[in-house]
Amino acid sequence: MAILALRRRRGAFAAVLATTAMALGFTALPAQAAPPPQADYVALGDSYTAGTGAGLALRPAGVACWQSNPGYVDVVGTTGRVNLVANGACHGAVLSQASPFYDRVIVTPTVQEQLASLAFMGAISADTELVSITAGANDVGFSYALGVCATQPAAVCAGTLDYLTSPTNLGLLQAGLAQTYAAIHAAAPNARIAVLGYPFLFDPASPFAPIPAENQQLMNGATIRLNTTIEAAVNTANTAFHANAQYVDMTARFAGHQVNSADPWLQLNLALTTADYNFHPNQAGHRAYASAIMGAVKPAQLARR
Repeated sequence: MAILALRRRRGAFAAVLATTAMALGFTALPAQAAPPPQADYVALGDSYTAGTGAGLALRPAGVACWQSNPGYVDVVGTTGRVNLVANGACHGAVLSQASPFYDRVIVTPTVQEQLASLAFMGAISADTELVSITAGANDVGFSYALGVCATQPAAVCAGTLDYLTSPTNLGLLQAGLAQTYAAIHAAAPNARIAVLGYPFLFDPASPFAPIPAENQQLMNGATIRLNTTIEAAVNTANTAFHANAQYVDMTARFAGHQVNSADPWLQLNLALTTADYNFHPNQAGHRAYASAIMGAVKPAQLARR
């Protein structure tokens, strides 16, 4: 009986405490949701991953590896879904020094060299859970083609693009890209590799024609062939090396936002035609790239910790 009475007194005391706490405005705080897990994230590649278009128009003299902020990698890094470990991408980068468009004057670090440097520093490893890359446009001379197609008649533009994106050249590019994705997988065996394509640069139907409409169509056709090659390289790397790579298309996302559209997501400064950021995503374009990655790979699902 004494124990029962004690239990009753304790229950009554607890009820009084609860009533008093409510009267004073003290209520239990809801449990805080745990923050989403973060995937360790590394990037490498060419100017699109280096952030060109998001910042300065011109590459500073003497800078071998130029990056601009805030590029898509920086935007992804602010989402809270990733831990941005390193961005090794450089404006003007090609896959390797064997590329015919490798610049032996500026000696921009190639994608191969970027990967080797990141691995040496321990920035990319078995702990890496997400890698993003853009590469391939420089290896087929897209900037050179733009210069030709901006100044020459359609026949010359077409001939230039036919050569640069010939089956032989694109076959070499596909093999080089597949080997690159395999090398990334070897360095980061637990990572998803997000391989981003390139957008169409022009809307030939737009009344604003920075280059002739026929040449715009030719350039867009070359973009299709380039992206098809990149996607094929992803498939090859996955089949032959189990690279865990994923191609992310950007053409549909940039529809209506080409350089000559009413709402461009790509830079074009006609008063400064030599600007390095021309035909690269502006800040809105880089946000679109970031959104594409977040939607395609869902970094929080990749995080193991």
